[in-house]
Amino acid sequence: MDWHLECSDCGVTESAQGLKSVCPACGRPWLVRYPDRKHDLGERDANPVGMWQYRGFLPLLPGEEPVTLGEGGTPLLEAGRLSELTGLAGLLVKDESSNPTGSFKSRGMSAAVTRAVAAGAKSFVLPTAGNAGVAASAYGARAGVAVRVYAPATTPATILSQIRSFGGDLVLLDGHIGDCGREARAFAVSEGAFDLSTLREPYRIEGKKTLALEIAQQLGWTMPDAIVYPTGGGTGLIGMWKGFRELREAGWVNGKLPRMYSVQSDGCAPIVRAFNEGAPRAVTWQEPVTIASGLRVPAALGDALILEAVRDSGGAAIAVSDDSLARTAAEATRISGVDFSPEGGAALAGAVQLRQAGQLGPDERVVVCNTGAGWLYRIPG
Repeated sequence: MDWHLECSDCGVTESAQGLKSVCPACGRPWLVRYPDRKHDLGERDANPVGMWQYRGFLPLLPGEEPVTLGEGGTPLLEAGRLSELTGLAGLLVKDESSNPTGSFKSRGMSAAVTRAVAAGAKSFVLPTAGNAGVAASAYGARAGVAVRVYAPATTPATILSQIRSFGGDLVLLDGHIGDCGREARAFAVSEGAFDLSTLREPYRIEGKKTLALEIAQQLGWTMPDAIVYPTGGGTGLIGMWKGFRELREAGWVNGKLPRMYSVQSDGCAPIVRAFNEGAPRAVTWQEPVTIASGLRVPAALGDALILEAVRDSGGAAIAVSDDSLARTAAEATRISGVDFSPEGGAALAGAVQLRQAGQLGPDERVVVCNTGAGWLYRIPG
C-alpha cells in the first residue's frame, strides 16, 4: 500500500494493513496519508462518471475494483430562484440526493466497505441517525456481507424501511445515536463485527472528500469562496477540508481555500457552542432534540477536526431553529425543484443567516450542501 495512517490527535503513524479502528494510543480518528503519490495535471482532463474517477486520490490498489453502486457524480446546480430567497447571487447547491442510496453517505460507505472487505471483514455493525444505516446496508448487500444497524426508534419510517429493504438487521432503541453507538460497540466486541461508525474507521472520510474534488472539477478546477454544510458527525466537512488541501498540494488548484461553515440545529449544537467558547473540543449535548435526524449527534468523535477545519479556513459554526430549517427546506423544494432534506434545509437556512450577518458576500460563490433526499423523511400519503 502506498498510504499509511496518521492519528489526527497525537500524530502517531501506523501501517494501513488489516482492519483498523481508532488510534490505539489516544482513541482519536485516523487520517489517511499518501506521501509518495504524484499527480499528473493531465489527469484532470479525464471525465469518467462517479466518485472513483479520483482513484489517484483514494485508498485503492492498482487494478483493484471498489465496492460500488455508482456513487458520486452528483450535480452542482445554479441556485436560480433560490438566489432571491437567500440574497446570494453566486449560490450553488451540491445535491447529494441523487446518490444510489439517496444521500452523501454512499460516498463514505463505498470507500469504507471496499477497504474493510479487502482486509477480511466478515460482518459489519454501526449506529445510525438514518442515512448511514441505509448506505451501509446497501453496500453490505453489494459486498455480500451482513450488516447490523442500531437506530433510534424516532428515525423516520421511510429510512427504516429502506434499511430493511437492503437486508440490514435493524435494531431500534429508545434514545439517540450516542445510545445506539454504545450498543454497536458492544456488538462489535461480542460478535466480532467490524464497526463502521463515523470516524471509527479511516476510510469514510476518504469517500466524503470526493465532494471537494468533484466541486473543484465542476468549477473548472477552481475553488468556491465558501462551503455551508449541515453537521452531525461531521465526516463530510472534515473530508472536504482534507480534499481541498490535497488538491492544492497536488497543484491542481491554486489560491485561497474555501471558508467552511458548520450548521447545526439549536436543539443539538455542541460544535456551535464549542466554537463560540473558543474550545478545542466539544462537550456532549444533553437531551438533543431536532427534527433533522442527521443533526441529532450529541457527541461527535471528530469534534476537534470539525472545529479545526472551521477555524483554519476562516469560517464559523452557527445554529438554526427547527422551524427555520423545516420552513426553508419546504420553500426551497417548492421553488427550486431540488428535494431538500431537513439537513439540507438547515444548510440553506444557515446560508441565509450568514448572509444577513455579513459573513457571506452577495456575489461570492457559495456552495450549500443538500446531503440527502427529502423524500426519505416524508410519510407516504
